[in-house]
Amino acid sequence: MAIQLDLMPWNLEESQVEKMLDKLPPEARQWAESLHWKQRRYLLSLCYLLCASSPDVQGQFLDEYTADGLLAKIVQDYDTQAKVKYFLNSFHIKAELSPDLLRSYIKQFYIHSAQDVRRQPEKYLESALRLVISPEKKNYILNYILGFEFIKMMFKMSWLQHERLYSLQSNQEDFYNTYIKPIQHAHKINGIINPKDRDLFFAKRSYFVQKPQIGEKRLNELAMLTFTTETISHLGFSIVRNIQHIPFDYDYIFQAEQERTFI
Repeated sequence: MAIQLDLMPWNLEESQVEKMLDKLPPEARQWAESLHWKQRRYLLSLCYLLCASSPDVQGQFLDEYTADGLLAKIVQDYDTQAKVKYFLNSFHIKAELSPDLLRSYIKQFYIHSAQDVRRQPEKYLESALRLVISPEKKNYILNYILGFEFIKMMFKMSWLQHERLYSLQSNQEDFYNTYIKPIQHAHKINGIINPKDRDLFFAKRSYFVQKPQIGEKRLNELAMLTFTTETISHLGFSIVRNIQHIPFDYDYIFQAEQERTFI
């Protein structure tokens, strides 16, 4: 695809250019300013093509162009890896932080970010490129993995188990509205849980204790459609930073219904 750069409206004032360059890391700005004019044309062509592409194409390009470098940075973050592994185990989530899993989550993050465009179009490249531009963001994918695995676990819970989970939380209303309510809404509109005749006690108990049956591919799709990357990454970050952010008692939440004691 040929780009007529000289016909494009590159008419930014010098002060505007300076402001844009100031947003780059010092090393990136130094490199950009050191480029020969011919190389600058190549860079401008790439920027134009990336911005003019659809979010899906942008996501695919970013994955293919950055995944190897990101993976190298992530595997060196031993401290965050250890914390994420600890919480995955404490939630009884069987997910090993292998290179294959990390690579698949990097690709999924870009795809998920592209889907977020429908809700926050201005956030796409900001969300995706922060992983590449900011070295301190190398734990963002690990937080995303932890948050996403927790969301998947909640999608597979019955509504009774949801009730037990949010009953443990210090801020039950906020937890319910942020996580449980959207998941149960997704259950309903996708026909996974059908609260038919919910006002009848016995009918209610039937759907209330029903375990959702969702295949892995569909589970990932539902989680990405229901929550933004920002919400999921913030969830993982909150868990890693504060062990009491989500109180969790596996034996209580997942006990068989008939074992429940009513007082």
